[in-house]
Amino acid sequence: MAKLVFGMNQSLDGYVDHMAFAPSPQLFRHFIEEARAQTGSLYGRRIYEIMRYWDEEHPEWNADEQAFAAAWRRQPKWVVSHSQAPVGPNAQLLEGDLAGAISKLKAEHDGEIEVAGPDLARSLTELGLIDEYRIYLHPVVLGQGKPYFAGPRPRLRLLAHDRIDEDVIRLRYVPA
Repeated sequence: MAKLVFGMNQSLDGYVDHMAFAPSPQLFRHFIEEARAQTGSLYGRRIYEIMRYWDEEHPEWNADEQAFAAAWRRQPKWVVSHSQAPVGPNAQLLEGDLAGAISKLKAEHDGEIEVAGPDLARSLTELGLIDEYRIYLHPVVLGQGKPYFAGPRPRLRLLAHDRIDEDVIRLRYVPA
């Protein structure tokens, strides 16, 4: 059975914003390895549209960006959306009963399925479907933005913590 993992970069004050701070080269390489190991990714419509950037080739990319794009393209992607808009290569639209669709997805796969985006994570948290939360804590204060926990905060138990690069700590939590 697959495990749903919600992990994102977060500021010290609890916000996620890919435009406000970016991963260091060492952290980006960590994310490449994570993407290579994942069974697939589960996206809300908005973050999926942002991530579609990796579907296109960009001649200015360095080796790490090319490696991430290759890992991202290889894995299946499931997009939760109420719209009928088409999805790109290696992606499938999930509609209807969210709890049933995600439970089926978890039952049909092994390994880790990344959950991308705080809004989708909120819905899945409310349904009790997220198995692990990974916070990549950066030493920045944003003061505003989208919070990592977009809804009520679940009761969590610290599973592990480790330093990923000079400034970033990864905190791993499971539901308590």
